[in-house]
Amino acid sequence: MRRKAFNLYSTHLKARFDGRVHKISIDAGFGCPNREDGRAGHGCLFCAPSGSGSVGIERNEIIAVQVENSKALMRRKYRAKWFIAYFQPFSNTFAPVDVLRDRYDQALAVEDVVGLAVGTRPDCLSPQIVDLLAEYDQRSYFWLELGLQSIHDETLNYLQRGHDYQCFLDSYYQAKERGLRVCVHLILGLPGETRDEVMATADEMARLKVDGVKLHLLHVLEGTPLGDLYKQGQVPMLEMQEYVELVVDFIERLPPETLIQRLTGDGPRSILLAPLWSMNKWEILNAIDAELERRGTSQGEQYLSV
Repeated sequence: MRRKAFNLYSTHLKARFDGRVHKISIDAGFGCPNREDGRAGHGCLFCAPSGSGSVGIERNEIIAVQVENSKALMRRKYRAKWFIAYFQPFSNTFAPVDVLRDRYDQALAVEDVVGLAVGTRPDCLSPQIVDLLAEYDQRSYFWLELGLQSIHDETLNYLQRGHDYQCFLDSYYQAKERGLRVCVHLILGLPGETRDEVMATADEMARLKVDGVKLHLLHVLEGTPLGDLYKQGQVPMLEMQEYVELVVDFIERLPPETLIQRLTGDGPRSILLAPLWSMNKWEILNAIDAELERRGTSQGEQYLSV
């Protein structure tokens, strides 16, 4: 069987912990400054009212119960041995330090939880909060997951992100100065972005030598401003093969050591407007593997030319 042509995060975890490790998404009840600080009010253009990645999360349960219930499922389904508590919906550093410490400690106190992953925004990382995260990096296997989506300020303004690329860089350098692992979230297929602009984002991630990336397919959900624009015919969608080729172009430009945590994404079927092919996750992943094999290429193939 052909070796994977990219540096897969799950393979890294299995080697590091000598067993299956699974992330458990939990909702710690945090909000988002893009919804509460007098900004757009609805958050980013693409974000569902319940926040990103919120499917299946028992948001009304306390953190320990959320983790324990997910542990039981992961053990039955995947024979998972160890777990990483993933603070996912909304902005999980958007609270005072003492509140953050309490929520993180609740998750780490659960048996067989070996680490934390904290998803947040670049504008929610004060020096005091980054210092706190560095403490957890010393205590556990820790990842900071930073939503960026694009390096281009025009795109960020269109998405109503509420921050610019320099804000991301400031937060990223703060985190790296304290030795944190950083995974950057990016969206491919954003309205108005050319292939060259997407490749500029890839080249910038290569320049920064980010520890990990999550690549998301732009998808449109009911109940979002992006959904309204889509219904008006203002949001073009990529075809599956276009997306596959863009992903392969992207990972060819990344350093070989960058961990690939995600290569696609979709929304809840009940509110997904487009593209409907995004629901076929394994078909997309197999197509990415096939395109890499067809080209005879791999992650880092174009990195030295950056």
